[in-house]
Amino acid sequence: MGAVMLALQRTLSSLGRGKIWLYMLGPALAAVVLMVVLSVLMLEQLVTAFVEQPPMTWVAEWGAFWLAKALALLGGWLVILAGSYLVAMLLAAVLVLPLMLKYLSATDYADLAALGDDSLVASTWNSVWAAVLFIAGWLLTLPLWLIPGLALVLPVFWMGWLNRRTFAYDALAEHATDDEWRALRRQHAMPLLMLGLLMALLAHVPFLGLLAPSLAALAYVHFCLEALRRLRQGAVVSVHSD
Repeated sequence: MGAVMLALQRTLSSLGRGKIWLYMLGPALAAVVLMVVLSVLMLEQLVTAFVEQPPMTWVAEWGAFWLAKALALLGGWLVILAGSYLVAMLLAAVLVLPLMLKYLSATDYADLAALGDDSLVASTWNSVWAAVLFIAGWLLTLPLWLIPGLALVLPVFWMGWLNRRTFAYDALAEHATDDEWRALRRQHAMPLLMLGLLMALLAHVPFLGLLAPSLAALAYVHFCLEALRRLRQGAVVSVHSD
């Protein structure tokens, strides 16, 4: 958790820089527009569809139709939120993260040599493929929403997984070699997912959630570059000790 907390601390510190805000506002505005459009076009249909499905039908049969309608409304908003977050995440990964990475690598991580094989095509493909898997995971686990509590847990889990799958790769593509990327993914598997889950929770906070994709990109840049720095420092110490 220490590495995650350090990344969050540096993320908050970076918010004091005006240039970072220029990068962050684009995906947030796109998310706002998309949420408004989807709520106007789809929310009523989603609520109607959810009301006609268990467990909402069971709740209605028990005489608590108001509760069934409230649960259906919550489910509809979660679907719209997930769709908006997905689009904002793709924008943050493909357009915003490279700008943040270039800026922070020059100011905060200038000691890190760029030894990776950065490719816009590879990063874009990684983000798109992660989005496809995210949608598939959502659809395949929809029946689990019938289990009490999982309707709230699963959206957070899938958003957290999407954050890790997308931003961790993109943050390291330019600087880490293939061997370094595999080592970092193995050593920091749980912290990388934990950071994604924390950023996913932010997506459900009113107003702040609009910035969640850009904040996730920023947090992963800090986490991954610091992890790479420590990996290389450890390798140097190991060589000298030998």
